[in-house]
Amino acid sequence: MKTEELKNNVLKALDEIRPFLNSDGGDIKLISIDEGKHVKVRLEGACTSCSVNQMTLKAGVETTIKKYAPQIETVVNVL
Repeated sequence: MKTEELKNNVLKALDEIRPFLNSDGGDIKLISIDEGKHVKVRLEGACTSCSVNQMTLKAGVETTIKKYAPQIETVVNVL
């Protein structure tokens, strides 16, 4: 998958998960894709102080991103 296609797929994944985050007062922003397999995102709004944001990141965001871009190995939240 080419760099631009990978980025578009990750953005599609974030668009899919965004309504769930928005419903709880949060949001998510793509920061970078490193080496074509490591995604950095920033959880925003209510997601920054949510006690289950790491679970949201792993169970929701990472799973959705890997559905659109299976070569992604890690998804991390950066501040």
